[in-house]
Formats: sequence, C-alpha cells, structure tokens
Amino acid sequence: MSSLTSSTAAPTRSRRSSLDRARACLFSDRKRAIQTVLGLVWLLDGALQFQSFMYGPGFIKSLTGMAPAQPQWLASTLLWGAHTIQHQQVFYNTLAALIQIAIGFGILYRRTTKPALVVSFVWALAVWWFGEAFGMLFAQGANPLTGAPGAVILYAFIGALVWPNERPGGLLGVRGARILWAALWCLMGVLWLLAVNSSANATYGLIKAAPAGLRWLATLQASVADVSKGHGLMISMVLAALSISIGLAVALNWKPRVFLWIAIILNLAYWVVGQGGGGIVAGGATDPNAGPLFVVLSVAFYSLIPARSSWGMRNRIRGLELSATSGAGSRPTFRGKPASTT
Repeated sequence: MSSLTSSTAAPTRSRRSSLDRARACLFSDRKRAIQTVLGLVWLLDGALQFQSFMYGPGFIKSLTGMAPAQPQWLASTLLWGAHTIQHQQVFYNTLAALIQIAIGFGILYRRTTKPALVVSFVWALAVWWFGEAFGMLFAQGANPLTGAPGAVILYAFIGALVWPNERPGGLLGVRGARILWAALWCLMGVLWLLAVNSSANATYGLIKAAPAGLRWLATLQASVADVSKGHGLMISMVLAALSISIGLAVALNWKPRVFLWIAIILNLAYWVVGQGGGGIVAGGATDPNAGPLFVVLSVAFYSLIPARSSWGMRNRIRGLELSATSGAGSRPTFRGKPASTT
C-alpha cells in the first residue's frame, strides 16, 4: 500500500514542480506576465503570416492599396516595398513569419528577452511603415474604431514599458510612460474629430465594412451600425472627449484605475464592432489588430499606479505601532480621533 502511495505521489510532485518552474519562468510577476502575453501575440502573428492568403496576390493588393491618398514620399516607399516582396513573395513572407516566431520565443525565454525585444522594436517600426502605412495617419483615413494608430506600434510601446529591469516603466520610466499614454490617447481623440470620421454616416460606414466571419458577430455589427446611422458627428464628439479624458486622467494620476477600466472596455468594443476580432476568423489578418494590444497596454499601466492610502489605513498602522510599544492592557489612540473607552 505504501509503495502504491509513493508511486502515485511521485508523478504528482513532478507535475507540481513543472508547473512551478513554468510559473517562475513565465508569470513570476506582473511585468513578466505581460512579457509572456506579448511573446504569445508575436507567435500568433507569425502563425497568421503562414496563411495561404499571404502567399497570393491578395496580400500584395492589400499593401499597394494603402498608397493612394498618401504623401508622395510615403506612397513611393509603400509601392517599392510591395513590389520587392512580390518578386520573391514566398521567400519574404516565410522570412517575415519566422522572424515574428523567433521574436515570440525569444521573449518567452528569459535569457533572450532583451535581445528579442530589441529586434521587435526594429521589426515593429518596419511593419508599421511598410505594412500599415503608419496607421494611415498621413492619409487622414485613420480611425480608432478600426485600429488607429496601428496595432504593430503598440507592440513596441508595450515592450518598452515592460523592459526587463528594476525601473518602473521599463525603458520609459513612469513619467515617460505617462507622457506616451497621454499622447497616444489625445491623438486618438483628435482622429475622431477629423472630417472623414465625424460625418453623419462615418461610423456607420466603418462598421458595415468591418470583417466578421461569424454569424453572431455580423448580426451584432449590423445592429450597432443601424443604431449609429446618421449620428456620426455626435459619436465622434463623445468618443473624442472620452479618449482625451482617458489620456489625461491616467497621465495625471486622477482616478487612473477607473479610466484604465474604461480604456479596456472601450477597446474591447472597438475590437468586436469595428475591427471584427481583428479579422482572424474572416481570414487575411496579419495580427489581432489594436484592440487586444490596448488592453495589454492598459494592464501594464496598473503597475505604475501608486498604492492607495487612506486616512483610516494610515491611522490603523499608527495604532498598531503604538499598541506594540505601549505594552499589554493599553489602548492605542489615533491622531485626531481618540480611541473609544466603551
């Protein structure tokens, strides 16, 4: 009986030790957990890059389709990049997929997290340029509902924020992270006020054009689109004010937890209604789009919020200290509120 017990206990201990090692490697603290999520998203991007769509003419058309309405310098570089890929599409597309997978595994492995993040910064900037045309910011067609200012640049922001060092805010520091957050959300607020995004049916048109791939998602999008029809100006004004409020409130540390939750909920709504879950189910997606990345970025900011301290908690701590030093039988008194004698 004892031998049977020991034989069953050994695999249990082995499984527990494996889980403990995995937890220590991937989820030892909040910063490491966010690094892990970031690495997994990079792996997802690499897997999406292997889709058959990426090896066909549709992918090239999606790249060249961003050139119209761009400044000449940007349009010419976009067309050059698309034509370069087209000549050796299998090679370049496979290379892109492998680079993203290597970044993902590099971030997940502790010893290579830093160099993998450095590579991710360079790659994110290249993809933001040639693959996203800087989020269409220069074409005045960018809208937060559809993922502006671009998903891939958020990879770099998150990576800088959770850079593996002892400094809160990673490479940016707390002040730099707050400035970046404010700039990002104020930019999104300004984008909502552009004429192309504030016309009567602007929001309606964007939702109707969003990818779906699932019946329930298409039904939900159609319902929201019908409600928004004709109300584009009001929607843009409300969301512009909300975006700027989120940016400034978190940056100035005014009820930051509340506004971070608002940011999470808002971007989940954007992701479902305007981004169609990144178009992953519909096919042709190269990433999950900006919605989930904004959620990860919001979670990363939680670690930069100072711990809450209330008058009551401070007094309770003082009371415990007085109790410890005054001896048994004595009753602590709080400054400003004498202890009750009843």
